[in-house]
Amino acid sequence: SQPRFPETIYDFTVKDAKGDDIDLSTYKGKVLLIVNVASKCGMTNSNYTELNQLYEKYKDHGLEILAFPCNQFGEEEPGSNEQITEFVCTRFKSEFPIFDKIEVNGESAAPIYKFLKSGKWGIFGDDIQWNFAKFLVDKDGKVVDRYYPTTSPLSLEHDIKKLLG
Repeated sequence: SQPRFPETIYDFTVKDAKGDDIDLSTYKGKVLLIVNVASKCGMTNSNYTELNQLYEKYKDHGLEILAFPCNQFGEEEPGSNEQITEFVCTRFKSEFPIFDKIEVNGESAAPIYKFLKSGKWGIFGDDIQWNFAKFLVDKDGKVVDRYYPTTSPLSLEHDIKKLLG
């Protein structure tokens, strides 16, 4: 049988920071903000701080933030999964899930990122530009928007509220 082209992010299984398989269909009915993160980026502080604020405010209303560490930009995520998780949980007290370190561009890009980038993003081109690019996914698992790394998480609040209904 032909493998069908994935239609939603629920068609993917990813690994969490401990190496366990997570079926993304467990997030059905949630609004998702998917971010490629790094611990040593100039934008790390502001992004984690604002992501936490969004999470605190909307997690009980159906928002989930999925963070995928990536070391492809200036090698700003050099640590192991344990070190990354420790950093995020200790320094920023983040409660949203941190996944396995992946690549987001190139041949070895994680399948979930190949899917995220396959939208119609016009001037973005396909590739992720830097750490903290953001994808917004609706309650049906469809990618509805993509934002530049420099776009602050709090500026997405309006779009998130709209999707949460």
